[in-house]
Amino acid sequence: MRGLQVELDVPATMRDGTVLRANVYRPAGDGPWPVLLTRLPYGKDLALGTSSLDPVQAARRGFMVVVQDTRGRFTSDGDWYPMVNEALDGVDTIAWAAGLPGSNGRVGMYGASYFGFTQWSAAVHAPPALKAMAPFITWSEPLNGLFFRGGAIELGTAWSWNLNMGLDVAVRRHRDDRPALGRALHTLAGDLDRLATEGYRSLPLEDFEPLARAGGHDHFQRVARADNDASQFPEPRIAGLYDRVQAPAYIAGGWYDIFSQDTLDAYRAMRAAGKEAKLVMGPWTHGTQRDPVGELTYGFGASLAFIDLRADFQTMQLRWFDHWLRDNDTGLLAEPPVKVFQMGANRWLELSDWPPPSAPLELHLRAGGGLGQEVPPESEPPDAYDYDPADPVPTRGGALLMAAAFPAGPFDQWRIEERPDVLCYTSEPLGEDLAVAGQVAVRLWAASSAPDTDFVARLCDVHPDGRSFNLTDGILRARHRCMRTGEPPSPITPGRPYEYEIDLWSTCHVFRAGHRVRVQVTSSNFPRWDRNLNTGEPPAGATRMEVAHQTVFHDRDRPSRLVLPVQR
Repeated sequence: MRGLQVELDVPATMRDGTVLRANVYRPAGDGPWPVLLTRLPYGKDLALGTSSLDPVQAARRGFMVVVQDTRGRFTSDGDWYPMVNEALDGVDTIAWAAGLPGSNGRVGMYGASYFGFTQWSAAVHAPPALKAMAPFITWSEPLNGLFFRGGAIELGTAWSWNLNMGLDVAVRRHRDDRPALGRALHTLAGDLDRLATEGYRSLPLEDFEPLARAGGHDHFQRVARADNDASQFPEPRIAGLYDRVQAPAYIAGGWYDIFSQDTLDAYRAMRAAGKEAKLVMGPWTHGTQRDPVGELTYGFGASLAFIDLRADFQTMQLRWFDHWLRDNDTGLLAEPPVKVFQMGANRWLELSDWPPPSAPLELHLRAGGGLGQEVPPESEPPDAYDYDPADPVPTRGGALLMAAAFPAGPFDQWRIEERPDVLCYTSEPLGEDLAVAGQVAVRLWAASSAPDTDFVARLCDVHPDGRSFNLTDGILRARHRCMRTGEPPSPITPGRPYEYEIDLWSTCHVFRAGHRVRVQVTSSNFPRWDRNLNTGEPPAGATRMEVAHQTVFHDRDRPSRLVLPVQR
């Protein structure tokens, strides 16, 4: 291309001698130029390699761009094991990139999801050449959306992601035997096609054969057998380490992204540590940042390509890197640090911080399916339902990253709400708009006939025509009910009421006048989260199922309630 030089498969040697390879895009001229680096396991030569930021357009703006295959993936040498080698490989690659011919010695990192994580994992080691970063839709705490949520396994993500990673595994295994490669790819395609209808139901979890064929079996077994133990996952954990990060961070995510809460938590942790950070949150999923999302339309300016009808996301990132890598004062730091999309009102808000000032509003679950501010009477009969793990409540929308049969985002929940194992509690129509911004929780008083079970809660906006759209949800595995206090997991006593605090993560939404607020209470969301089989056995090897008889209380002494952060 005239005015642009591209070098393919440029080698970089890591400290242990392993060679990783990258494509390097240089602008016209002699430089020096700042370097933008991304490191991903999805193929530097494939579409995802240029999805977060177009290296050609960045080079036209005067940046050298490096797109590298991570260890054990595609053109890079070494063995592939998710997340284990990214920190030191990242540190070594940053130093290598800073020394490339034409570099000005300053490196910025960018990328989404796994290659958002490769930024953080290197940044916590404070490599001196790393001067800025732009992590997008990525995680912080592996127990809160990556591997587990509320003690339950993120099954939908784990099996889908590991199977999809099997393409390059098959090519590496059979590159010299084309017939064997064809058979392996045919088998992998069949495993992926059957995942939604058959695969997710396979038991025991630790023996899911398609993962063994795809090369992800050891990784998933490690997850399944860990049973929500954070000590088993030191490599992918960034939470608690933000004080070590020196590079300013432009942090972005989506309200329906599987890492939405970790995105918010990363911003808050950086600010709390006195680090420079900005936050952008759109009405996006992990795979879709354009309008519409799910079954709702948020407007032209809600898409990643036309944020607030002002700029596309790539331009916003390059403006960030212009400031930190070239000392160009673009006025960026004078602007509000937080830009979030307010769903319902369908507009962008610019805020001085996240979350904005709010006051907690408690809406009590009531007999007959009511939801209101009035405190329940001393005696009110509880509600009950049976949870059968052989017939779990199916996943419909939400913050997902799963097989294609389970799209993420907001969807009308009427099919879910018709089920006898889903309790619905609904407010009266609102007399005025209700703006919610921040973290949502359900404090549920419940009992079960089982020694262990799950409770799921979901917040919905019910439109005047009766459509009920999910906003955010959460799960809590009963034996992990005290995880916030650091207590070890323990079985529950059948029939005994406990108070379960279910974290529904955060949202920014306006319930319009005439709409109603609804909370669903149930015990499964499958196959997003693995089924609790209600026996108390370790989930990795369990196969035996029992029906759990669940009771939900809402009297004065056991007041189940929804807690909303109402924006002031």
